Amino acid sequence: MNKLLLIYNPSSGTRKSARFLSDVSEVFTRHGYLVTALPTLKRGDATGYVKDFGPDHDLVVVMGGDGTYNEVVSGYVASGLKMPIGYIPAGSTNDFAQGLKLSKDMLTAAEDIATGKPSGIDVGLFNGRVFTYVASFGAFTKASYETPQSIKNTLGHLAYILSGASTLADIRPIHARIRTEDAEYEGDYLFGAISNSTSMGGILKLKPEDVDFSDGLFELLLLRTSDDILEISDLVRAVAEQEYDTTPMLTFVESRRFEIEIPEAVDWSLDGEYQKGVQNITIENLREAVNLIIK
Repeated sequence: MNKLLLIYNPSSGTRKSARFLSDVSEVFTRHGYLVTALPTLKRGDATGYVKDFGPDHDLVVVMGGDGTYNEVVSGYVASGLKMPIGYIPAGSTNDFAQGLKLSKDMLTAAEDIATGKPSGIDVGLFNGRVFTYVASFGAFTKASYETPQSIKNTLGHLAYILSGASTLADIRPIHARIRTEDAEYEGDYLFGAISNSTSMGGILKLKPEDVDFSDGLFELLLLRTSDDILEISDLVRAVAEQEYDTTPMLTFVESRRFEIEIPEAVDWSLDGEYQKGVQNITIENLREAVNLIIK
């Protein structure tokens, strides 16, 4: 009998993980897996579980939000594991899961994992720290890690939007120089993101055809600042319509590696979790570093 390590976050989203634990375990048992379920009690537990117990299992499944998935992948990459991973999204926003079209129904998601096949998915490194789908700075960034979990559980996407909007009055431009493999960009930006996702905090979205989760490339999105109301209006329209090549106020390119210089140590968000800022940052794409089961 194959062995399955099920790591679940009982506090994610509306606490669905704990409520569906028995039913999800039953799905995997019916498919011939011996299930060991471990709850996360504090930050870092999921990473530790994967490092300590992952090598003894044939499949690792994470049931929680994007933050819990990040922890599992961090332990997976650090340990050099190669077995498949399954992801049952149970968080507040599930940006990464949405882009991959993973089922929102937890039992369907479990069934898809039990019957699906692994596919190589890219992972990012931010000065060596793993992130799975987005590293961002600027507007709305604090909302992703400062909004209390209880509010996220109640309001979901709206919590990020409301918390982000409350910080708009405090937004000041961030001067940054970003070098890709082919070009250099420098300016004052309201927001910047390097991502492998079609959605960021439920606020900014990319077209599905613009994102390939396993091509070894990340998408760079930069929103410039301006005192010209017409330029700002043009920027808002471009973001709303996801037409990122129609205004000089917005930069949208792809690259495998990014070298970033920011004079001030501006704080970042990695997959919705806090990352203390530093002046010099290297972001790299680890192509197909995770074998994620997708139906």
